[in-house]
Amino acid sequence: MHKKRRMCMWILLSLVAVLAIGLCMAMRVDSPNRKEASQLQFAQVQFSNLKDGTYVGQWNGSTSHVRDTKVEVEIADGKVAHFKILKGAVGKDGQPVKLSKGRTIEELFQAVVDQQSLAVDVISGATVTSKTHLKAFENALVQAGQ
Repeated sequence: MHKKRRMCMWILLSLVAVLAIGLCMAMRVDSPNRKEASQLQFAQVQFSNLKDGTYVGQWNGSTSHVRDTKVEVEIADGKVAHFKILKGAVGKDGQPVKLSKGRTIEELFQAVVDQQSLAVDVISGATVTSKTHLKAFENALVQAGQ
């Protein structure tokens, strides 16, 4: 009985070690993309100059494409009427994924619309994901302002 128990313990410890090594490697591979995304800067978008239409904005990482995002923003009567996440924090069913503390990127975008500014608080615990989506949203708004 002790031999079986020891064998199970070794298997369990080996599995934990393999998972820990895999996680460390994944973090190391993702580190440049995470750093790039965390340093994103945002322009001042003039919400009063938006032209009606549907615009697609995206952000693509230069070091990896794990956090690439794409959003669609519809402007009607000079205001953001609708937005949709096409790629990023969205599930296979097209619905926004709940991030830290149950918040979604749609909630973040709604804060941008409400405040008429991209200078909103990002989702704590999902800072990098928030910033990449905000950049895609900004890129759509910049197109709408041209």
